[in-house]
Amino acid sequence: MKPQSHKPSVLRDKTLELAIRIVNLNKHLVREKNELIISKQILRSGTNPGAMVREATNAESGIDFIHKLSIAQKEAGETLYWLELLYKTQYITQSEFESISADTEAVLRMLSSSILTRKKSLAIKASSVLLAFIVSCLAFSTF
Repeated sequence: MKPQSHKPSVLRDKTLELAIRIVNLNKHLVREKNELIISKQILRSGTNPGAMVREATNAESGIDFIHKLSIAQKEAGETLYWLELLYKTQYITQSEFESISADTEAVLRMLSSSILTRKKSLAIKASSVLLAFIVSCLAFSTF
């Protein structure tokens, strides 16, 4: 089965790359470290941003788009927590922690930027609609 063709998206690519790293980390934790609890948590939170970014491409509205990316942002933040816990309990090395955390933080920055950009876009549209409404009200009013 060939993956769907989409226009290039750095955010989509980065969240997929992060999800792949998290899946591989989960396999390592389960097979090599016999860790069965935190590995499930980080698998869920670390793969979620990619799924939410994909959902956001089919959002019903700008607000829905922001909502989906906000969920992705929260899950990426949770992933950082699980990574820190894994590091501080010696399930992963410092270099593993730093590498995966850096990727997660990069995704977080991209999500924040996308959310902010869409919020600004919605604010501009709302301002334009309000201005048009005011102008039309003034046009119909008598002085």
